[in-house]
Amino acid sequence: MALAQNIGVPWIMCQQHDAPKPMINTCNGYYCDQFQPNNPKSPKMFTENWIGWFQKWGQRVPHRSAEDSAFSVARFFQNGGILNNYYMYHGGTNFGRTAGGPYITTSYDYDAPLDEYGNLNQPKWGHLKQLHVAIKLGEKILTNGTRTDKDLGNQVTLTTYTNANGERFCFLSNINNNQDANVDLQQDGKYIVPSWSVTILNGCNKEVFNTAKVNSQTSIMVKKSDDASPKLTWVWIPEKKKDTMQGKGSFKANQLLEQKELTFDVSDYLWYMTSVDINDTSIWSNATLHVNTMGHTIRAYVNGRHVGYKFSQWGGNFTYEKQVSLKEGPNIITLLSATVGLANYGANFDKIKTGIAGGPVQLIGKNNVTIDLSTNLWSYKVGLNGEKRQLYNSQPRIGVSWRTNSSYPIGRPMTWYKAEFKAPSRADPVVVDLQGMGKGQAWVNGLSIGRYWTSWISDTNGCSDTCDYRGKYTTDKCNTNCGSPSQRWYHVPRSFLNNDKNTLVLFEEIGGNPKNISFQTVTAETICAQVEEGALLELSCQGGKTITQIQFASFGNPEGKCGSFKKGTWEATDGQSTVEAACIGKSSCGFTVTKEAFGVTFSLMKVDDGVARLAVQATC
Repeated sequence: MALAQNIGVPWIMCQQHDAPKPMINTCNGYYCDQFQPNNPKSPKMFTENWIGWFQKWGQRVPHRSAEDSAFSVARFFQNGGILNNYYMYHGGTNFGRTAGGPYITTSYDYDAPLDEYGNLNQPKWGHLKQLHVAIKLGEKILTNGTRTDKDLGNQVTLTTYTNANGERFCFLSNINNNQDANVDLQQDGKYIVPSWSVTILNGCNKEVFNTAKVNSQTSIMVKKSDDASPKLTWVWIPEKKKDTMQGKGSFKANQLLEQKELTFDVSDYLWYMTSVDINDTSIWSNATLHVNTMGHTIRAYVNGRHVGYKFSQWGGNFTYEKQVSLKEGPNIITLLSATVGLANYGANFDKIKTGIAGGPVQLIGKNNVTIDLSTNLWSYKVGLNGEKRQLYNSQPRIGVSWRTNSSYPIGRPMTWYKAEFKAPSRADPVVVDLQGMGKGQAWVNGLSIGRYWTSWISDTNGCSDTCDYRGKYTTDKCNTNCGSPSQRWYHVPRSFLNNDKNTLVLFEEIGGNPKNISFQTVTAETICAQVEEGALLELSCQGGKTITQIQFASFGNPEGKCGSFKKGTWEATDGQSTVEAACIGKSSCGFTVTKEAFGVTFSLMKVDDGVARLAVQATC
């Protein structure tokens, strides 16, 4: 079918090892250097280089280091690759209800080189930029030359590409994850190759890049409140449930139906309602309501009284059991099932069921007497009344009366909140801090900024202030945000905002407190770089800001990292003044770091590894 379209360019199939000719099978993953197409005539393509990873509700924030990201790309081209495509190069936001998974967060930042808000994710963006420049130096030789590999021992390999004119381009890799390599290439020079790194040699005799040597800028992003913005004033309205508490829906069936086939994904919510007649209350006065559900959350009511709420830990099947008291005569059982993103990847993901499909739903009474309600007559209703009435719309709605009393409810589930605000004055990206809220959805000026689940705290273990890039990456490496809400801040694009009055609407599903909600901006206040002698120092502020202060500058053997630099055992005397002269008052600055630039005339052998470094920390 595909070939019959005669589109004029080749077709590819990602991660399809048995793709039939002439389809080109390609590689997705963290590393594709060992991948080989199933057709020897096909090009070797890296269609998804997973530059980070997505986050799920309840999980820590994953990060993939700049060093390992560059290592993956360099190794791929060393081993005959011809195309590398990043997934994702630009992070983003799952606005509305577009987040899949299930349980993928609203933020899809992915630790990408360009972050969720469009800011440069430094040092990753700059490090990869320098890698791309280095690889492009050898583009013609890589695409037209012949390749030879030489094993130098201890997992060190020299790969040489040579074209018909005798021009050379080399990769020197060390895949040992704990031991650096000292390599003597005779007339082509001596090189120190750090563990788990690749050195790129232009002409096979000049180091132009090493994946483990990060010379690019580091930016420390902060979120700042507008001091002039007043506290938000809230109005509220409860989600009306009278119809569903009475078992009234829009259609009926004598079975428990699959959720997404009824909702057509227009809402996260589906009501399941049925009635059961009880004759002997001695058996059912202290019964158990048992529900098997494919979730992802469930809330139960019996005769209009809320009896409990539960969610699946990781978005799979789970069992809900609560004690209920049934009265003589008809009893109305109302179950609200909610999804938190539908499956959107993997084989046969469309067949993964959601909701209380098939159940069973049972009542278990005294002496384990059981009533199976699975084939009862069930009434169904899609969505919330508030969704139907468009309470999220910033325009006044006919028949909707928001409650304006000063004491809005706290911890009350199934509640809508609304407040007006003014957009932050600065030009930086805007976020809303939903600290204190539970779980629900948020709208700004009638536009959905996505689901929130601020109350779900990530694991307190598994994070570290340091990140060892060496060795194969897994999503458990280099995590941050332990013991904090899996997502606290939510992106509000400037295009969603008005210059004057704006409206924020929240639907709170499980109960929260909007007292501390605020709008903030995301900016890089502190920028740093640690650059080896001979490399280029590049510093830049974003959003039109300028460098106002050089907090630290030392050329010699400085120690520490961005935010905690300190002087080493020696330094040039005019390091601070040299950097200030080049950078203060500018939005960006740069120069090649040399000992002459800092007035150093004596031998650099005072540096342990023979290479001097410049460490700089500046304020934008």
